Amino acid sequence: MANQVEHELTTELLPLLQKERYVTLATVDFEKKSPNVNAISWVYAPSTKAIRFAIDKRSRIITNIKEQPGVVLTIIANGSTYSVSGKATIAAEKIESVPLKLSLIEVEVEEVRDVMFYGAKIVQNPEYDKTYDADAATKLDRQVMEALKAFES
Repeated sequence: MANQVEHELTTELLPLLQKERYVTLATVDFEKKSPNVNAISWVYAPSTKAIRFAIDKRSRIITNIKEQPGVVLTIIANGSTYSVSGKATIAAEKIESVPLKLSLIEVEVEEVRDVMFYGAKIVQNPEYDKTYDADAATKLDRQVMEALKAFES
């Protein structure tokens, strides 16, 4: 996909975004008007045209999106790095089925680019461990992912 611009998620990327995954999210900071990057993991793509994610409803990300809806998600997968840009909307201020105060954001995918530098490939995908109670983490992850999948936009 190098040097190509797709206007939806590819068949290779879609299943990778249908489970919890480490991605970064870039927004435009509402005060500084400069890029702001966050790592997120509760991500779900219901189709090739949309990506949903959940974040703390008090997060600065919410205000950033309200002020400037353009976002970029960066995904490391399949030996490469992908930039997915689109327009974000706050689809639900609070996800009622989850005990934490989380908001649901939906991104309308506009462009997908392979942004890996020439002549290289990723040899190991990012991995992370939850640093709090494993049982509580598993339960919460399941609740959030179910809410992202079930949301009717």
